[in-house]
Amino acid sequence: MTDVYQRLATHLDNLPAGYPATETGVELRILKRLFTPEEAEIAMGLGMMPEPVEAIAARLGREADILGPVLHEMSRKGQIFRVSKNDNHAYMAAQFVVGIWEYHVNDLDEDLIRDVNEYIPYLMKKGWTEIKTKQMRVIPVAQSVNAEMSVTPYEAAEEIIRQQSKIVLAPCICRREHEMLGKGCGKPLEACLTFGSGAYYYEQNGLGREISQDEALGLLKTAEEAGLVLQPSNSQKPMNICMCCGCCCQILKNMRTLDKPALAVHSNYLVEVIAEDCTACETCVERCQMDAISVEEVAMVDLDRCIGCGLCITDCPTDAMVLKKKAQSDQYLPPGNTVETYINMATERGKI
Repeated sequence: MTDVYQRLATHLDNLPAGYPATETGVELRILKRLFTPEEAEIAMGLGMMPEPVEAIAARLGREADILGPVLHEMSRKGQIFRVSKNDNHAYMAAQFVVGIWEYHVNDLDEDLIRDVNEYIPYLMKKGWTEIKTKQMRVIPVAQSVNAEMSVTPYEAAEEIIRQQSKIVLAPCICRREHEMLGKGCGKPLEACLTFGSGAYYYEQNGLGREISQDEALGLLKTAEEAGLVLQPSNSQKPMNICMCCGCCCQILKNMRTLDKPALAVHSNYLVEVIAEDCTACETCVERCQMDAISVEEVAMVDLDRCIGCGLCITDCPTDAMVLKKKAQSDQYLPPGNTVETYINMATERGKI
């Protein structure tokens, strides 16, 4: 019985984002909570490209008319991903993060949450800090960008949103799981914007609700006021934007433990202080999600910790905090699309 879950874990680890093994075996406990042995066997037959039922059935040696409903139910349960057009469905593997874990936002339990919280630091180390291409990146909040600064469309949340024809708003799984354990921060729960095929999947599975561009733009203002970091997926055509807090977000929370978080994130910006304008009020210290700012006579920014989110700038009463672009040699060009992102990740992990 355990063997099927070990094989599923290996299958997930061979996907771009990875699913590394641990000494405690917590990764297997998680899979046992989420998959029956039969579901695990089927999930191992799916790859990272959507395929019709007939193609998957032929590869697995199963009857398509029997396998079809099973695949559909597995996609409804968040074990695999589904692309639907009219009554035609195609199925593909879902990575654990971002993927299977987030798809369970509406059916969490405390035991699963505790296991995942034990596991995420292992996943972050192997699937995030040890490879060059990350799944997410950080862009500055609009209020931190001055009029003279040139910002590319894929680095401006407002422009990303205006390019979307389908937007679905979903709850943040990180804040929800913290609330369930009595550790909630009280910041907005509905804070994840999903676009394109992901938006249809979320809507059809009851994971979120469709909103207009104007509603999404309004949420950006709410996020800035709440001190949330904007993290779109890492491509020039993002599939989502997450609005994250340093206390609950599994990515930010684990990056915060690093000595140099700035090296573990894709961001083209940093913050500088105009010393003569700083009154040492410490407002910026409270806004920073990475503990990058300290105050003696004036505020000082540790550039090894600054991720360029711009939150410290928006509440500075004397405009002493200024957003700056990194040097050209340090600029990061995101992959053109999500497929390119995943190919880069898989290559760096030695999986292709």
